[in-house]
Amino acid sequence: MINKEAFTGRAQAYTKARPSYPKEVMEYINKIIPPDAVVADIGAGTGKFTELLAKCGYEVFAIEPNADMLEQLAITLKTFPNTKIAAASAEDTTLPDDSVDVITCAQTLNRVDIDAFRSECQRIGKNNPVVISLYNYKQGEDVISHYKKSTEAFYQNPLVQEFPNPVFFTRDKWLQYFASMEGVPLESDAEYEKHIAEINEIFDRDNVKGVLQLNLVTAVYSEKL
Repeated sequence: MINKEAFTGRAQAYTKARPSYPKEVMEYINKIIPPDAVVADIGAGTGKFTELLAKCGYEVFAIEPNADMLEQLAITLKTFPNTKIAAASAEDTTLPDDSVDVITCAQTLNRVDIDAFRSECQRIGKNNPVVISLYNYKQGEDVISHYKKSTEAFYQNPLVQEFPNPVFFTRDKWLQYFASMEGVPLESDAEYEKHIAEINEIFDRDNVKGVLQLNLVTAVYSEKL
């Protein structure tokens, strides 16, 4: 199951610096799900992907277990009356039976109990719901290998599409980007200064005129359950 406290203390950095998703991703998703779809967005975090779904007009249930992330999620979604937030987990969303058409997981599937999550999808989904998973990954990495355990465990024969998603960082945003990651030292940790020196070294090496470009790719998996 998702560790509810994994992102405690990281929500503000997550909001400021985590990459979103390119417009081509939403154009693609709009083609594979109906315009009146009811969506459950699992592990919604601060609402990076939930907001994009809401802007498309879908009715969205944002499911998130972490209190810090929920606080930021409420801020992100405050202007979207087509969204509802549930403080709940992927394995126990608290949603009614047969209540959603589509289930989405942005950067989440690798952090759930696959069997329990599949059962929950079957419970809350209407008539073989579409389950969509998204991941941002760096070019040169093998996303299939990186998320192999979760994607292969969950999906049988998914459609897979990939979209370029270049992201640009100032030094401050670069530091915030790493601060948003699970397991990275916080200011109170003994390894914090060493960690900051290492990521500053990367920025100093790779930036061009104060901007570092990270060539990400967004991978989208989809399949009817």
